[in-house]
Amino acid sequence: MTESENRAGPGRVAALAREVEEFVASGGWDQQPQLFALVPTADLLRQQPELADQLDQNSEFTPVAQDSLPEGDLAEALGRIAWPDAVHGCALAQEIIVLPPDAEQELPGLTEETDDGDVSEQDLQRLRQAAADHPRRTEARLVAAVLRDGSASCVMRLRGGVTGNDDSEAVDEIVESPDLAPNLIDALRATLQP
Repeated sequence: MTESENRAGPGRVAALAREVEEFVASGGWDQQPQLFALVPTADLLRQQPELADQLDQNSEFTPVAQDSLPEGDLAEALGRIAWPDAVHGCALAQEIIVLPPDAEQELPGLTEETDDGDVSEQDLQRLRQAAADHPRRTEARLVAAVLRDGSASCVMRLRGGVTGNDDSEAVDEIVESPDLAPNLIDALRATLQP
């Protein structure tokens, strides 16, 4: 672990997750998943000094948007990523559907398992469709960020609805916790392994 990673800690990775979420939110809703490399700002400025006016030089890390992820299985795409040593962390922003805890019993049951015990693609599609059609669903944007030192954080923006007045704007709710997406955190950490 480098000295700069050691100073980052959980508070710093939470700030990075918020920064990524705010950047993605500026583009509105209905976006594809987006991956970011978290690189030391000082290193980035040494390599590209022309960015000095565009970067917060007081920020230890800078999120750098990557090319679009391939269509299809996100877990499979993340499984093929291995970051170089210059990347000290990564973050992923993706739109998801959130259901209330009691809605699970309203979802269709699983009919098939694959040979390795996973859920079949057919069942996954049925569950996704049932969640998308559920009357109490909430659309959300989830950002998970991890650093090589193991620190992680998640930020979720729940898409708000108009409160009834014709002139009112939708109000989004922000939820922050490192425990929102443990499987995604694990998948992102795996991309940082040597």
